[in-house]
Amino acid sequence: MASQWHSLVSQKLFLAGTLLRQIERAAEAGAGVAGTEQALQREAALQGAIELMLRGRQLLLVMIARLYQDKSGQPDTLGALGTLIGKESSEVIRLRELEQTAGSWWNHLDQLETSQGRPPATRKTVSAENIIAISAETGPDRSVSALLETLAAIKQFANELEEQHSEW
Repeated sequence: MASQWHSLVSQKLFLAGTLLRQIERAAEAGAGVAGTEQALQREAALQGAIELMLRGRQLLLVMIARLYQDKSGQPDTLGALGTLIGKESSEVIRLRELEQTAGSWWNHLDQLETSQGRPPATRKTVSAENIIAISAETGPDRSVSALLETLAAIKQFANELEEQHSEW
């Protein structure tokens, strides 16, 4: 039963990777679509990939619950998973460590989730009064390379869990 959940997690992550590779191919091709249209397609693919990665993470929590023989739990947070299977389980401990580690895939997804759930920050316009305006993009790294790195890490985590539990 847990392997069905592993397949579902893998499917979401594969689809996210497909969207990210489309962005890379479009950037390499460089032409074909007008600038605004290309920017919209890139943003749609980026947000879609992020949402699929977030869904994959949520389904990973359900997969872990199934690995612990909880057949009906639908944890949507790490806290809910800890309540279901025990806060001292090795998976919850590993995920808590990832959550606290800056730069980890879990932490990166947390940042992306927060960013996707908020309206964009308003930017000051340049005028004669504030001609020395410096613009720095804040927020999580949404570059394709960073997203692919996070995607690879979550895939590896899910695969290791599946292998570990299939041995038992």
